[in-house]
Amino acid sequence: MATDRVVIVGGGPGGYEAAHVAAQLGAEVTIVDTDGVGGSAVLTDCVPSKTLIATAEVMDELAGAAELGVIFTDTEGDAAETIRVDLARVNARVKGLAADQSADIARRLAKDGVQVVEARGRLDGPGRVVATAADGSEQTLEADAVLIATGAAPRTLPTAQPDGERILTWEQVYDLTEVPTELIVVGSGVTGAEFASAYLNLGIPVTLVSSRDRVLPGEDADAATVLEDVLRRRGMTVLSKSRMESVTRSGDVVTVTLTDGRTVQGSHCILALGSVPNTADMGLEEAGVILKDGGFVNVDRVSRTSARGVYSAGDCTGVLMLASVAAMQGRIAMWHFLGDAVHPLDLKKVSSNVFTSPEIATVGWSQQAVDAGEMQAEVVTLPMSGNPRAKMQGVRDGFVKLLCRPGTGIVVGGVVVGPRASELIHPVSVAVAESLTADQLAQAFTVYPSMSGSIAEAARRLHHF
Repeated sequence: MATDRVVIVGGGPGGYEAAHVAAQLGAEVTIVDTDGVGGSAVLTDCVPSKTLIATAEVMDELAGAAELGVIFTDTEGDAAETIRVDLARVNARVKGLAADQSADIARRLAKDGVQVVEARGRLDGPGRVVATAADGSEQTLEADAVLIATGAAPRTLPTAQPDGERILTWEQVYDLTEVPTELIVVGSGVTGAEFASAYLNLGIPVTLVSSRDRVLPGEDADAATVLEDVLRRRGMTVLSKSRMESVTRSGDVVTVTLTDGRTVQGSHCILALGSVPNTADMGLEEAGVILKDGGFVNVDRVSRTSARGVYSAGDCTGVLMLASVAAMQGRIAMWHFLGDAVHPLDLKKVSSNVFTSPEIATVGWSQQAVDAGEMQAEVVTLPMSGNPRAKMQGVRDGFVKLLCRPGTGIVVGGVVVGPRASELIHPVSVAVAESLTADQLAQAFTVYPSMSGSIAEAARRLHHF
């Protein structure tokens, strides 16, 4: 029997995870990629940003050390009152870790027998990929299945063009060597909020320009309120209901002009205006692949496009822009094509996290859906300030929220706000994925004292006699 040939265009999480699965199932796999395996998630987005945020977390913890009885002194024994960041060293470490992660992925792909072609791929019909190298040379790859995993790029506007020096996209911030004296972040979605929170914790004055009435308009409203309160309390200027008209630079000064005529000036500006898919000039529509508004690839729950044998995964689909979702889409595509057991993607079981300080982690159905009548659920919210471990660590902000079905008590959603919420959400994610009841979640042992104890306590409060 002939070996199935799989060609993957794009080396991000959707691409390299699909390659591992396909190789494991005996397919002949080729990845066509220009930027290095790992994609933007590893090289310019997820890994770099979370590495930067990890440094910011250390700064945040050090800022509260005095409350815990830890005092810093200078060489003469006097109290040290300020902590500063060496941004050049931080960013050098960020880029180094990203490169190392990409190299690790490349080694694993090579071990699996996956061929990586450094070129730009485009479809020449549904079963053929033309790979064009940097020197203009081309090779044609025949495929039984093609996976499009080309990701997305930062959105810019004609009136707000990045220059890579002081007006920056989130992919360009890691070239900074000098510490901004005043940073403006335009956009209060996940990306904007994460960078604004991180740089604030690094000791940099930040102004966040939000066109909406609150930060993180797509997240749990209670969680967003806690975060905004914390950001304002720590000194951030948050301009709500303030839409950006333009961003210009004059020398060392960046000016953000708002649609109501107000201006905000700073030394640097980060544009967090959303993403556009990398799907242009790839021959997709000519091959029968239907694109949605904005150029995103239209896929079903097993990652199929409208063209036979063509799948797609990751940010270029616009399904849910998370590395974990991209990776699962890629795996599902290969399981489906190669005839292995497969479960369609269920977004109601996806856990996600906003890496601000405090973090916001969510899974399953939301409070907004309950309020809108889309899902009937009982909701309990437990402040983190009552948790013994939180008291020991000086944590006052945050909460645990659980949603369960009336009658059955099955857990259908949850929100955790607090330090390392990305780690704490996992038991709730398991409960949602496995349709566990609040009683079952409550009866599992937790360590005392621990932050996770609040999850069990919230579950106990949902018990019905």
